[in-house]
Amino acid sequence: MSFCENLKRLREEKELSQAELAKLVGISQGAIGQYELNIKQPGVTVAGKIAKVLGTTVDDMLWGE
Repeated sequence: MSFCENLKRLREEKELSQAELAKLVGISQGAIGQYELNIKQPGVTVAGKIAKVLGTTVDDMLWGE
């Protein structure tokens, strides 16, 4: 699975909307949407914050299935 697919899957498993995840991470909902649509990728710092909120690691988000 790709990062965008893993991000969406993990977010939905936590029953979070894009807006809720964005607020917890401190970024815009639009950014989450762009990550999930594979329009852009988060930087290392933001990826780490997303992983922490979702209870996973950046490695899992990048390479997990």
